[in-house]
Amino acid sequence: MENQATTTVSNPYGLAALWASGDIIARSVLVLLLIMSLASWYVMLTKLWDQRKLKQSARVVEKQFWTAPSVKDGVDRLKKGDDFRAIAEDGLRAASHHDGRLTDRIDLNEWITMSLQRAVDTVNSKLTNGLGLLATVGSTAPFVGLFGTVWGILNALVGIGIAGQASIDKVAGPVGEALIMTAIGLFVAVPAVMGYNWLLGRNKTLQDALRNFASDLHAYLVSGARVDSGATVGGVRPAAAKASPVK
Repeated sequence: MENQATTTVSNPYGLAALWASGDIIARSVLVLLLIMSLASWYVMLTKLWDQRKLKQSARVVEKQFWTAPSVKDGVDRLKKGDDFRAIAEDGLRAASHHDGRLTDRIDLNEWITMSLQRAVDTVNSKLTNGLGLLATVGSTAPFVGLFGTVWGILNALVGIGIAGQASIDKVAGPVGEALIMTAIGLFVAVPAVMGYNWLLGRNKTLQDALRNFASDLHAYLVSGARVDSGATVGGVRPAAAKASPVK
């Protein structure tokens, strides 16, 4: 059997060739897609880290905060800067400073409820920061890539028309190279959309944990006991003690 010689044909088209031969608009589209991709991955990684910290804090709260002899001692057991600690501190301040002309017409129950709700809303706002960027990248990246493709096809057709050559090798190469823009746009958009939906689902779980903690804390500050079935952890319940202001 005769040995057939194999020849290697170099591909003159591709991403490198697109960057080298592209004009300012084509390069701007590529740079914009790169920035959108890096920004979306940065948001996803940072949000995952923040969610991990908050999830760990929820476990610490159940093990250490609700086994403390008082709410003040439970707050001292939590790390400074912890979101659950911030909610508990706001609740204690509301319970300890229910006086003055601004609050004499609001009962203790409603005053603590408003304070805890503001604290929970602040944490929820931190959780949702950046998700808007993921939604924007997921919805606009395909169109940015499509714009780059249309611009590349337009330049390719104009160049073919000027040269007067309409053979398949002169048409398919530049047009196929321009389609790389669309592929890059989809490559940027798909992870952003998936990350947005995933982080949104994880946020709902954490927000439920925050609301449950605020509800239990509210019940304890008002009545001296948690109202849910998990009021005791390890057989210990925080004693009903007068709340003191947190310095």
